Amino acid sequence: MLENLTDRFNNVFRSLSGRGKITEANVREAMAEVRTALLEADVHYDVVRDFCDRVIEKAQGEEVLSSLKPSQQIIKIVNDELVALMGPVDTHIMYVQPGPTVIMMCGLQGSGKTTTCGKLAAYLKKKGRSVMLAACDLQRPAAVQQLRVLSEQVNTEVSGGGRVLFHGEEDKCAEYGKAVGVAVKVARNAFKAAKKEGVDVLLLDTAGRLHINDELMGELRQVNTALTPHQVYLVIDAMTAS
Repeated sequence: MLENLTDRFNNVFRSLSGRGKITEANVREAMAEVRTALLEADVHYDVVRDFCDRVIEKAQGEEVLSSLKPSQQIIKIVNDELVALMGPVDTHIMYVQPGPTVIMMCGLQGSGKTTTCGKLAAYLKKKGRSVMLAACDLQRPAAVQQLRVLSEQVNTEVSGGGRVLFHGEEDKCAEYGKAVGVAVKVARNAFKAAKKEGVDVLLLDTAGRLHINDELMGELRQVNTALTPHQVYLVIDAMTAS
């Protein structure tokens, strides 16, 4: 999908670059193609409409159309608006004192929450922070072991002044849908352990779930109420466009 979207954008830009002079009609024609490409990539209609309207508005300025290289100006406008569409976001982690700062990872099954926990732990370790990875995904037995392995790898293979600890209760795991509610107690136990060890950040790796799964969504709300995490991260597939 991303490759097709890139090709469509490149075709639009090539068509603009091939013109000696660009008019408002040319701009609207090009953005009509961009609009079609984004819609075919499953980007939400309202997002596409607002994006195209902003680009057209900025590209219709006399200083753009009368410039020596109007096509380059328009490409820059599209680029700037795409960047604005995806952000800007504040990527800083706001640490609390005394710790630990609690971060809860949420998302669908297979979206990469456990792997992202490992990447975050590596990032924080490099920054000199101590981290505890808590395996609160009890719906998938391998998840606890996976997080344990990741924590060990990060702790031994990633340089930095921090350290990475692990909290998991494999005996609490069960077949999917059978261990609902148990994650709350595991999260509480992890928080106590993190407090005792004096770690800076506690990462809660939760089970993947759909919003239509009432029991699992209820469990997530319980964990949120019990620990009141300082930040909640939604981990999604990078191919998600809206």
